[in-house]
Amino acid sequence: MKNNKEQRVIKYKDELNDEFSSAQIIPRKIDGSFKYNKTAFWEFFSWLFQNILSFPIKFFYLKFKFHHKFIGKEKLKKYKKSGVFIYSNHTQPFSDTFTPSQAIYPTRNFLIVNPENISMKGSGWVVEFLGAIPVPGDSEAAKNFIKRIENRVNKGYSVTIYPEAHIWPYYTKIRPFKSVSFKYPAKFKKPIFAITNTYQKKGKRVNMVSYVDGPFMIDENLSVKDNQEKLRNEVYNVMCKRSKNNNVEVIKYIKDE
Repeated sequence: MKNNKEQRVIKYKDELNDEFSSAQIIPRKIDGSFKYNKTAFWEFFSWLFQNILSFPIKFFYLKFKFHHKFIGKEKLKKYKKSGVFIYSNHTQPFSDTFTPSQAIYPTRNFLIVNPENISMKGSGWVVEFLGAIPVPGDSEAAKNFIKRIENRVNKGYSVTIYPEAHIWPYYTKIRPFKSVSFKYPAKFKKPIFAITNTYQKKGKRVNMVSYVDGPFMIDENLSVKDNQEKLRNEVYNVMCKRSKNNNVEVIKYIKDE
């Protein structure tokens, strides 16, 4: 891979748990009192915010900052009303939330996020308006969380999951991830698509190219647990394959032995 002249270096120890996001936010606790199920009033304004008001911001941010383009977006076309799960690698704080919604537009896209994302004072509600569904903090909240996900996909919306869980800016490989987040499509029998964001140098410019792959379907002859493993392996393998299209390292990651 080609390296930039003044290349930033990050040392890591744990590919599963290290976090390199610059934001330092104290997360709120998502317990049984958290309202996953929203009112009709909330849903209307959330739709307005997601699909109308924020659309030009997402579009121009991706175009001007990353000269972004999709490859394979047409694969989603006939599934835009079916309810799908989208899995994406996690290399940017903002654009990673924009690419799935742009890929499946005008279908509403929801995002499973860590509680920190909705814990910013004065702006947490904005993140929720954009479709954030925070991970629960106790068993009571977990029941409502599962119901919310089921409701979203059964309405024909998409739900995006970042199986790597933590942000590694501009990382060019795919970190190993577990199968736990694949229990939702396995349980609700919904198709999966993978979006792999890559960084490709063109002249002096670094472009983001997002590859869309899928659908990956459950096997009716397998148990939920076995389907989790099957889907995880299919998504991981295709992401690793697409990640080979990276040809520039904006940030170099070195394992700290």
